[in-house]
Amino acid sequence: MADYVTRGSLARPRPFEDSRVAAYVRRLDWLLLGAVAALVAYGLWVIAGVTGDDIIGKESYFVVRQGFSVALGCIALVAATALDPGMYRRHKRIVFGGMIFILLVVIVLGTEVRGSQRWLDIGFYRFQPSEFSKLLLVLSLAAFVADRGKRIGETRTVAAAVGLAAIPTALVFLQPDIGTALVYAAGLAAVLFFAGARWWHLAVLAAIGVFVVMFVLWLGPAAGLQILKPYQTARLTAFANPENDPGGAGYNVDQSITAVGAGGLRGRGVEHATQTNLDYLPEHATDFVFASLAEQRGFVGASIVLLLYLLVIWRAIKIVAAARDAFMATAAGAIAFVLLFQIFVNVGMTIGLAPVTGIPLPFVSFGGSAMVANLAAIGVLQAIAARRR
Repeated sequence: MADYVTRGSLARPRPFEDSRVAAYVRRLDWLLLGAVAALVAYGLWVIAGVTGDDIIGKESYFVVRQGFSVALGCIALVAATALDPGMYRRHKRIVFGGMIFILLVVIVLGTEVRGSQRWLDIGFYRFQPSEFSKLLLVLSLAAFVADRGKRIGETRTVAAAVGLAAIPTALVFLQPDIGTALVYAAGLAAVLFFAGARWWHLAVLAAIGVFVVMFVLWLGPAAGLQILKPYQTARLTAFANPENDPGGAGYNVDQSITAVGAGGLRGRGVEHATQTNLDYLPEHATDFVFASLAEQRGFVGASIVLLLYLLVIWRAIKIVAAARDAFMATAAGAIAFVLLFQIFVNVGMTIGLAPVTGIPLPFVSFGGSAMVANLAAIGVLQAIAARRR
């Protein structure tokens, strides 16, 4: 009888806490999830404050739309967390090919808004494929270099990676979307760095990048070759001397710096933030949302969001250190760097330290595509964390 009871008890299902699902959930980086959740909630609060006067009679219009994007992003995060990151490596050609296809569709069928053709309409929702391509490019490049193992030190491997990244970068440059093209270039640099490319390869690529920027902004136009539209060139060069054209190209930066300074230590509050409420500060919910946040909530409010970003990047670096293989470490490191690059450029352009490029502030700027794509990227980080060594 005792033997029967023992065998019967062994045949019973294990409790939930001992199941594989519970073990998987325990291995997630809950501190990272908490930091991202706090950022998203903080961002919704900021959007509610800076857009309350934008549409008379519809004070919650923008925050409701942003909330819908957050819901879609949470679904993407859960789905990305459940998927084995190794799948992206095995199907890297499909990932890369699908990304190029959708970017080509944008050029042919995309909706043009304010002179840029970046969006696709699918009836109830308009999305920006180039935002999702930030993650897809990082994953496909990480898979490409990981499959070559020790050959990452060879010039041909680095050149091939640059050639692959140049295709989507050129496609978004044609939209035109300089900011996203810069993010793609940052993603390429991060993939090569975390994959272990030689320093002289990275130095040569940096030198080439500097030359390309100089040629596009100064050398080309001086020779009669105008690559960018005049307003784009003005935006990229105005941050150095915004006082030269305070009513034109330097207007946005000048108003943004004024808004940041006006916030002081604790901010003016929602009702007294004149730069935001009276529309002196353009794009106060998207490109310059950090300046609006600083005006309304001051140094304290801006510091909170920056500290949350610091926590996110720190946890991402922890995931890189514990990643199971070279592909996952490279992908996690590149995702972290791309997020950091966007944060640095967006905050920098609001205080006059970086050119105005239209790069959104992750998890805070109003914009559905960026929100969904960034939450999906966090899901990939979680999938890597759950499968760590």
